[in-house]
Amino acid sequence: MSRKLRVAIIGGGQVAETVHASYYLTRSELELVAVVDSNIERAQSLANRLGIAHAFADADEMYRQCQPDIISVCTPNRFHHQHVMQALENGCHVMCEKPPAMTPEEAAEMRDAARKAGKVLAYDFHHRFASDTQFLREQVVAGTLGEIYVTTAKALRRCGVPGWGVFTNKELQGGGPLIDIGIHMLDAAMYVLGFPAVKRVYAHSFQKLGTLKHSGQFGEWDPKTYTVEDALFATVEFRNGGILRLETSFALNIEPVSVMNVEFCGVNAGATLFPAHIYQDEAGKLVTLSQRESADTERHFKSMRAFVDHVLGAPVSIADAEQGYLIQQLVAAIYRAAESGESIEL
Repeated sequence: MSRKLRVAIIGGGQVAETVHASYYLTRSELELVAVVDSNIERAQSLANRLGIAHAFADADEMYRQCQPDIISVCTPNRFHHQHVMQALENGCHVMCEKPPAMTPEEAAEMRDAARKAGKVLAYDFHHRFASDTQFLREQVVAGTLGEIYVTTAKALRRCGVPGWGVFTNKELQGGGPLIDIGIHMLDAAMYVLGFPAVKRVYAHSFQKLGTLKHSGQFGEWDPKTYTVEDALFATVEFRNGGILRLETSFALNIEPVSVMNVEFCGVNAGATLFPAHIYQDEAGKLVTLSQRESADTERHFKSMRAFVDHVLGAPVSIADAEQGYLIQQLVAAIYRAAESGESIEL
């Protein structure tokens, strides 16, 4: 490579600093040249802390001055489509935070634009990059579990409404726990299963606690402006006859503080994702076939590494634009089912 690839980050919040910028700074092949945020003070503060040369409030000006090769999009969900499309139009590869967009139509347009531009578009569905997830995917392909007919994905918090950002604003986020944390376990489950074709979905959502409480595990929020669901439960039917049950919440009266895991029930064996554990029953006793001692916690950086390596030409798997579209389509169908009270065919 004759020169370093120039990287800019759009959105100067927590994930931009702790994940995207922090990883880019570890790569000698990259040069982190700019931060863009509508709040110029926040952009400048992040640039100063990390020694980044430029800070901008306007993305157009950043593209004119810095001519980046790679863009990370770390803005609220509502702006993902706009910023990804702009980056692709400027000839950049893009790593975008999840979810891809607000609607499947936007995600499809982003996918098509990336194909037309011949650029990499990846999404930070980082749980699929855990060693646990990769191991279980290999075991599913090898047939260790046999036919998997029931999968249960849980992304639950007892009282974990984010007290920062715009997570309680439906207009800017598109939803609550489903589109924020539930989407992560949904993606991990679909990845392990090999993205089976979906037949229909059923769902129920609730807004019971977020408008009553005002503080919890992740700080305080204003119940008067809380416009997202605080719990959602869905069943996804696959065309192969299997089902996936999804449970997700920001606030729900459960015993554990949080649950982020997926369970797979197959004809030959069952499995739990974090940490990866494959087991079966023999005469009423649980027999472990294989087990990791602890769950992989380096998922974020592994996701970023896969994206950068892919941009540099390595034959590594990423959470690509097509899979991002499929997940966005499924999330939208779940929300429609919950709102209508009817099943949604896909």
